[in-house]
Amino acid sequence: VIRRGTATKARVLGRDDLAGKTGTTNDQKDAWFNGFNRSNVAIAWVGFDSAKPLGRGEVGGTAALPAWIDYMKEALKGVAEKPLVMPPGIVTVRIDPNTGKRAGPDQAGSIFEVFRDDNAPEMDQQRLSRTTRSGGTNGLPVKDEDPF
Repeated sequence: VIRRGTATKARVLGRDDLAGKTGTTNDQKDAWFNGFNRSNVAIAWVGFDSAKPLGRGEVGGTAALPAWIDYMKEALKGVAEKPLVMPPGIVTVRIDPNTGKRAGPDQAGSIFEVFRDDNAPEMDQQRLSRTTRSGGTNGLPVKDEDPF
C-alpha cells in the first residue's frame, strides 16, 4: 500500500525498502498502520481508551500513517536501504481483479498479488481465450514490472 494504495504518503520517506498495511475498524473506533523494512517494524495505532469513534474520515491512512512516518524519519536516519526479499515458497502472480484468477501477460487492468506457491490461482482459460483474440481487454498492454 506504500507504492500504490492507502499509504502512498509514506513515499515522502524516499525509500524503496518499505512495506505495510493500513487498517480501520468498521465503526472507525480504531485506525492503524503497520509498516516495516528489513531492519525495523513499527505500528502506529490511533484510538480512544473508551470505545468511541475517532471521527468522520479518520482511517489508517490519514489518522495513523502520519505518526508512523514521523517515527520512521528518525528511526531510519543513517540506516542503509536493504531490498525486501521474497521468502521461499512465495510467488507474485498477475491477477484479474474482477475474477481473482490469474491474468494473461498483456491483460489491461491486471494487478500483482502475492501467494504461497501451492495456493496461487489458476489461469482463467475462458478470459485468456477472449483476450488473446482481441489483443487485450481494451487493447492496451499491461506494463510487466516488478510489483515490489
